[in-house]
Amino acid sequence: MHTNPFHGYLSVFTTQSFTTLKNPLSKFICLFSTSLLPSNLAYLFSEQSTATASAEEPNNVENDIHLQNDKPDKSNKARTMARLINTKPWSAQLESSLSTHTPLSETSVLQTLRLIKAPANAIHFFNWTQNTGFTHSEHSYFLMLEIFGRARNFNSARKFLLSIPAKSNNAIPLTDKFFYSLIRSYGNARLFRESIKVFKTMKSMGISPSTTTFNYLFLILLKRGWPGKVFELYDEMLKTYGAKPNLYTFNILIRGFFMNSRMDDAFRFFKEMELFNCKPNLISYTTIVEGLCRAGKVKIAHDVVKDMHLKGENLKPNVITYTILVRGYCFLALKLCYNLVLREMVDCGIKPNDITYNIIIHGLCEAQMFDKIKYFSDRGERGGFVHDTCTFNMVMNSHCKVGDVSKAFKVFEKMKELKVQQDSVSYSVLIRGLCEKLDFGMAEELLDELLVKEILLCDDGVTTVVAAYNPILEYLCRNGKTKKAELVFRQLMRRGKPNPMAYKTLILGHCKEGTCVAGHMLLVFMLRRDFFPLS
Repeated sequence: MHTNPFHGYLSVFTTQSFTTLKNPLSKFICLFSTSLLPSNLAYLFSEQSTATASAEEPNNVENDIHLQNDKPDKSNKARTMARLINTKPWSAQLESSLSTHTPLSETSVLQTLRLIKAPANAIHFFNWTQNTGFTHSEHSYFLMLEIFGRARNFNSARKFLLSIPAKSNNAIPLTDKFFYSLIRSYGNARLFRESIKVFKTMKSMGISPSTTTFNYLFLILLKRGWPGKVFELYDEMLKTYGAKPNLYTFNILIRGFFMNSRMDDAFRFFKEMELFNCKPNLISYTTIVEGLCRAGKVKIAHDVVKDMHLKGENLKPNVITYTILVRGYCFLALKLCYNLVLREMVDCGIKPNDITYNIIIHGLCEAQMFDKIKYFSDRGERGGFVHDTCTFNMVMNSHCKVGDVSKAFKVFEKMKELKVQQDSVSYSVLIRGLCEKLDFGMAEELLDELLVKEILLCDDGVTTVVAAYNPILEYLCRNGKTKKAELVFRQLMRRGKPNPMAYKTLILGHCKEGTCVAGHMLLVFMLRRDFFPLS
């Protein structure tokens, strides 16, 4: 009899009842890497720039702040004060105007801080309220750290953090949650080494990290591709600080090790959950399915999905689980299999959604099976599927891949006709395709249109792949337009993942045009983000 080589892995899935995790499954992030799955697909199949969304344990103080500000409308007092602060320079006259609204409650202070646009004005307001006799709580100190962190004003955040005991007359001690805020802010900016420095500073001051802080560090170490350091940190967590791993910890570790192609280690931590009385939830099993699909073990993943049906109501696979499985079959171009998976979904009472059909269309595009796309599109439309930006982007990309840019342009124009939003990916696909055809003039015209429409500045949830713009950046730098290239690059960097080749292109472009200072600034910017010069 043929023995399944993954039988040992599957044996760890035992039938038992489990409780659900507080963190909703809608926040679950899978890690298939592709540049053509924006908007509704990005949260499923692309690596996020922010690392906390799916598996991070909420911070208590942050939750308290959100609860206090969960009212749909801010108080009139907070709105009025914020309007004054946002429209006038800080001055004695402004302080006099604000004084008419005193005394202030903690809720009013927190709401006002949230409505102030500039961090410099927020700290002015923070200090002013303190000078008028208001006593800040840990909530407002934490919120100020968050404000500095979101604005990436890290020097101010660090100084403010270390000043908390003095500012509060030692009423508010430095604790893990304050350091965690700064660690997370650095991580969100992809300054992972800075996060680790803050962690070391925290320990040197005798402050014990919480499980939440360890969880976030696991997340960024695995995201950065440093799985070896995770084991060291895990031992430190257990043996030095006695922090107990929780369900969030194990979901992060399982997903992270799969992402780093360390399947054995992922399953090791899955098995270790039992030692800490952590029962796997739907996210845990869906992560296993996604990890097996990433490793090409799609049929084993399918066995896991079937087994999930036997583990109780809370662990039954849902549309996300099945969509991941469909993506796995599409990735291997096993079209008959994902058709069977669709049928299985329907038989289980799970309705395929727009994401499911877009994933299938993506797989068909990758396989250049354009004749099948219409079949699945029609089938999806009967179930309510609507072709969106993602659908059109995938079809355009497939045409460009085979060198048929003219057909891609027809799809692009069809988007305008149907009033489907064209995003940064829509433009990058065509710009890259035109560059490959050496039609740089037309590519630059499209780039100009992109800049005029400020599409790269839109907060539409699309993670832009900087590498897709490398050919046009190279063209601009070769032709004395490095300043324009850097404008594009800096807009890309607001939402895109850094790319070493783009840095190199711009630095060399500046040197060629005699603007070496600008080139040096980019080099420093690059090194701070843990990218090193290419030879």
